[in-house]
Amino acid sequence: MDNIPGHSIDAFLVHKILKPRDPFTHKGNYGHACLLAGSYGMMGAAVLAAKACARSGVGKLTCFIPKIGYDIMQASIPEAMVKVCGKKTIKEIDEVSKFDVLGIGPGIGIYKSHSRLLQNIFSEYRKPMVVDADALNILSENKKLLNSIPAESILTPHPKEFERLFGKTKTNAERTELALKMAHQYKIYIVLKSHHTLIAAPDKQAYFNSTGNAGMATGGSGDVLTGILTGLLAQGYSSLETCLLGVYLHGLAGDIAAGKLSQHALIAGDIIDNLGNAFKQVNKE
Repeated sequence: MDNIPGHSIDAFLVHKILKPRDPFTHKGNYGHACLLAGSYGMMGAAVLAAKACARSGVGKLTCFIPKIGYDIMQASIPEAMVKVCGKKTIKEIDEVSKFDVLGIGPGIGIYKSHSRLLQNIFSEYRKPMVVDADALNILSENKKLLNSIPAESILTPHPKEFERLFGKTKTNAERTELALKMAHQYKIYIVLKSHHTLIAAPDKQAYFNSTGNAGMATGGSGDVLTGILTGLLAQGYSSLETCLLGVYLHGLAGDIAAGKLSQHALIAGDIIDNLGNAFKQVNKE
């Protein structure tokens, strides 16, 4: 972390954030999340995000996907509801305002029509959302849209996506400073994925995660994080609580998986499979 000032995200902190389940509740008490994900050849990203979202404890999940992925999604995660919009890529959608949270980006591809899609979503949906992957790449080509992102939204770039969005930096300290500046300017949370994942908050506070390992540097790991964050945000956690709890659980599930399988053999699905064990460990702290 190059001795960069910031708060550590540890077991004690996340244990205080995690809410116990009230036995007298039903699925309506845990939020209705919506994921916009997938395109021809990249439905795996949508499946991973959806499975992770469901495992995060959300009450209901609806996935907007292109027709090409309908059978894949229905067979892979029967717990999710599926709506088709477009043939090979996601096209215009409606009724997004009824959902408690939106997560957009995993596997949607980079298409010219997606710029208008994001613009319409940002104008219609004014609650915090999770923006990741190809949605970030589209933003980097249409940076004016950054001004339209709803306040308190969560962006989850890896270093290259961050660079395309906000510019190059020479050191980790410079990158952290830039992330804090951009989070403050746009009133968003930036989850900058790395060895010690950084959460840059709008109030210019920096938080560094203490879980995770090199085995998680594998395709689909970021899609899993998007699903977790979307599910937690839908359950009523604040954007900051969602970021802190989400990145810690994501890393912890990866650590548990690596302990069973090794870092070398770890794949993104293993993180989802061990998310329950991560919740159990946090509950015990």
